[in-house]
Amino acid sequence: MKSALHRFFFIVFSFFIYAVLYSQEADTLQQKISLQYVDKAGAQAANLSNKLDKKSERVLAKFQKQEAKMRAKLMKIDSSAAKELFQNAAAKYKGLEEKLKGGTAGQYIPKLDTLITSLKFLQNNPELLAKGKEAAAKLKAAMTSVDGLKDKFQQAEAIKQFIKERKQYLKDQLSKFGFSKELKKLNKEVYYYAQQVNEYKETLKDSKKAEKKAIELLSKTKLFKDFMRKNSMLAGLFPMPAGSANTANQAGFAGLQTRMQLSSFLQQAVTSDPNALARLQQNIGAVQNQTGKFENILSGLIPAGKGEVTMPDFKPNSQKTKSFAKRLEFGSNFQSQKARLYFPVTTDMGLSVGYKLNDKSIIGLGASYKIGWGENWQKIKLTSQGVGIRSFIDWKIKGSFWLTGGYEQNYRNVFNSVIQLSQLSAWQQSGLIGMSKNVSLKTKFFKKMKLQLLWDFLSYRQIPITQPVLFRVGYNF
Repeated sequence: MKSALHRFFFIVFSFFIYAVLYSQEADTLQQKISLQYVDKAGAQAANLSNKLDKKSERVLAKFQKQEAKMRAKLMKIDSSAAKELFQNAAAKYKGLEEKLKGGTAGQYIPKLDTLITSLKFLQNNPELLAKGKEAAAKLKAAMTSVDGLKDKFQQAEAIKQFIKERKQYLKDQLSKFGFSKELKKLNKEVYYYAQQVNEYKETLKDSKKAEKKAIELLSKTKLFKDFMRKNSMLAGLFPMPAGSANTANQAGFAGLQTRMQLSSFLQQAVTSDPNALARLQQNIGAVQNQTGKFENILSGLIPAGKGEVTMPDFKPNSQKTKSFAKRLEFGSNFQSQKARLYFPVTTDMGLSVGYKLNDKSIIGLGASYKIGWGENWQKIKLTSQGVGIRSFIDWKIKGSFWLTGGYEQNYRNVFNSVIQLSQLSAWQQSGLIGMSKNVSLKTKFFKKMKLQLLWDFLSYRQIPITQPVLFRVGYNF
């Protein structure tokens, strides 16, 4: 009797402790997960949706325009062949338009799955967010934006497949008529569109601090892990029965951020459950009836760009699909004139910003400030010795060596006010050409060090003649 009573109180106490811990977990999340996560997720999704929509419209318009030019050219060569080859072109594009309106199957994107499922979880558990109508409204808007982004990615996959098939059809039919130049343009459009879509998928991985913090906190809770296991897109294909070995350990499933986690989940889904193979076959059959979703899920495990089937017949420019900001390269450099005992008389400190035209060419602008240090180590005095405006171009030769050229305007006189710089006659020109070598750095702020040896071929025109050979040390970040 006494033993039974002890067991009863132990069970009641256990339930009490569980309830308290569960409540504390929810309270903790309520305090730590802010609306910033919802705001950032919605804003990022809306921004990517807009970019993806514009890019898709642009590539289809270019493709149709190029087809019209090819048809006009073929009409002059063989009018009957032109009519036969392009008679169904309008119907094909109309069919694609109807297909996009009706909904399509898209490639599985792990980060998007996590984003959608986490917002759904917060919708079902609003107490974990700040209370009030503002939170509910923002959450609803974010869900709308993220669902819209999912649709845009699905449409992009359909467009990518369409233009690839259309390009192949035109290649098969027109290669004998000497349309190699036009077909190469089509191949570029197909390739760069696919790369642009992949670039947008990679952008999803660039999580902000608020997003990382929210997902990290959610992923530590059993409540969210259970929700993720039951409601994510991937779990929809591999539902695990309650109490199976796989349900006991879902720590790696909550984030769904890496290929390793996805592969681990798929392997566990097949090996840990005796009925998994049968269920997998049923799911694959169902998916195949829904335009190949399973293949799209597996293709989501391949890194962006690595699974692209389209092989370009040209040398791709990897910078073309990047945003303007990602093509910028910021740097600084220093150039000193030594006096004696290793004491520098002056030091030119420059800042620059370069724009990557492609993987081998960078153009940019910069500015410099010449600071004077005084006479020697015992008599240090800081003075303004001049300023400069710079432009440059770097062209990669081989490996880490670059050919560097530039044009500069320099004011090399001591000045005490900005008004003195307005004397245009006091500015001197420099024309630079030389070599640069990049050295990779494993530091937090600087990506690489740049060593430059330059010849100023306009120095001999200056009175007095300025220093013709310059050595600069730069750091890019």
